[in-house]
Amino acid sequence: MYRRPKQSRFAVFSIIIVVVMLICVMAFDGANLMKRKNANDEKIAAIQQEIDAEMQRSEDLKEYEKYTKTKKFAEETAKQKLGLVHEGELIFRAK
Repeated sequence: MYRRPKQSRFAVFSIIIVVVMLICVMAFDGANLMKRKNANDEKIAAIQQEIDAEMQRSEDLKEYEKYTKTKKFAEETAKQKLGLVHEGELIFRAK
């Protein structure tokens, strides 16, 4: 019959200490990784909001570009900046 040699208590205790240390290190690193992941998720959300805002601004600028090509825009600009009016149009000024 095969018999195992007796293992010393010191060797078993050393192995247990090493395993416990490895578990602690892995738990600590896992916590740090979770913190970094949460921070990155917040950054991603903020950047996505900026992207959405810029997309909306782009759409607004496209609409404004279409408006600037209309006759109504040209007339309003002429009235406001140059003081021009249509023929027969009355202008009332406050004293």
